[in-house]
Amino acid sequence: MKKILFLLITGLTASVSHSQEVSDAVRYAQDNLTGTARFRAMSGAFGAVGGDLSSISVNPAGSAIFLNNQTGITFSNQNIKNNSNYFGTQTSDKENSFILNQAGVVFVFNDHNPSNNWKKIVIGANYENTNNFNNSVFSAGTNPTNSIDKYFLSWANGIPLKDVTQIDYRDQFYGEQQAAFGYYGKVIIPANPSDINGTQYLSNVPPGGKYYQENGYSTSGYNSKLSFNIATSYKDRLYFGANLNVHITDYRKTSTFYEANDNALQARETITDLTFNNDLYTYGNGFSFQLGAIAKVTDSFRLGLAYESNTWYELYDELSQSLYTTTDVIGGQTKYYNDNPNIVNVYESYTLQTPGKTTFSAAYVFGKSGLISVDYSIKDYSNSKFKPTSDPKFRDLNNDISNQLTTAGELRVGAEYKIKQLSLRGGYRFEASPYKNGTTIGDLNSYSGGLGYNFGGTRVDLAYSYLERKSNQGFFAQGFTDGANITSKLNNVSLTLLFEL
Repeated sequence: MKKILFLLITGLTASVSHSQEVSDAVRYAQDNLTGTARFRAMSGAFGAVGGDLSSISVNPAGSAIFLNNQTGITFSNQNIKNNSNYFGTQTSDKENSFILNQAGVVFVFNDHNPSNNWKKIVIGANYENTNNFNNSVFSAGTNPTNSIDKYFLSWANGIPLKDVTQIDYRDQFYGEQQAAFGYYGKVIIPANPSDINGTQYLSNVPPGGKYYQENGYSTSGYNSKLSFNIATSYKDRLYFGANLNVHITDYRKTSTFYEANDNALQARETITDLTFNNDLYTYGNGFSFQLGAIAKVTDSFRLGLAYESNTWYELYDELSQSLYTTTDVIGGQTKYYNDNPNIVNVYESYTLQTPGKTTFSAAYVFGKSGLISVDYSIKDYSNSKFKPTSDPKFRDLNNDISNQLTTAGELRVGAEYKIKQLSLRGGYRFEASPYKNGTTIGDLNSYSGGLGYNFGGTRVDLAYSYLERKSNQGFFAQGFTDGANITSKLNNVSLTLLFEL
């Protein structure tokens, strides 16, 4: 059987939507450490330091520390390697990418009136690629108990057979579409084929265990933030700032799941292998704001406090899927099934609200010799919400978010030491898991270092950072939720050119 439908589905009702997952909320709520090379070399510990274009992204008051107009641009090379362990089988995959990481400018307007305590106004704009989605993961191994049939059964059970057999991919809910893929691909069969109102289904994957499985996916795209900043200083002791942020996201994921077994039955044709393909494209934009303050307690000691609001995204999903299966009967004929509608489902927009963040900072400046800085940020991932909350699907999903996610802290420590025009830098970053179980996405540890040279009106900075994080996310969100243990190791090299204007 082969279905060839060339359709572009648009203008669907809000209830007919792609099945969002908890991991989708986490993806857009998390920020990777990006920015200028100086910022990255010190692991982003700039909340009370300021004076760097990327410090604006942590504390908008940081731009008031600038003495002169400045512009800068940063390029980064990222290499990520993912080591996978799936039921004892070790595999690995890696991805390398080169991106424009940051670009920004600040303009300083000083007030030389000695009777005015408000000494300056600074305006600026800064672009940062807050998350580089370029990645590739491959897992393979023999599952001793579970087959992907559980995924299709979890969607199909409860749906009348007549709705599955008469499916029109333009009109059906996502769950009915998944049920139809399983039905037409012969992965599942109705418990009572003669009852068109029947809602129960059985697996057509033969029992016996030992299902060889492969799951590979590649992602690409970015999450970026463009900040428009204004800041001022009072008596050169107190600094205040605010940002209006525009967020843009563009995310693509192509995944392929393969399963094979040699447990064919004598009585009927059953699945021997299958390939399930999913291509997801999510894009949209968002808005947030930031407020911040820095206080010079003494000439050397500084404290900082910053708040970043929730980010409100308007997102769109496009999804295409296909399923290819092979059936066999012992001593019988091999048959091939192709359920590929050639459809791109374009769904109505929805809103995702990611959580706000509060950052506490302290820094000690050793005159012109160097500094030590510490930032601690708090973000409650369980406050993420899909909207409209009146949608039953989103209501259930938001409950899952509240139950699975938690408040996570992030510690950043950085130091800088200057030898004439040369600066040496280093840093450490720890970010706790956003999940209550601590394993779906584990804790993050990162180390960084770098150097810079000041030529006068021009400065060149170079940074290297290393990041490691473990995770275990199911290949599918429901039914068949087995997944591989992944250890991700990311190496990044950044180069920044800065110019005083």
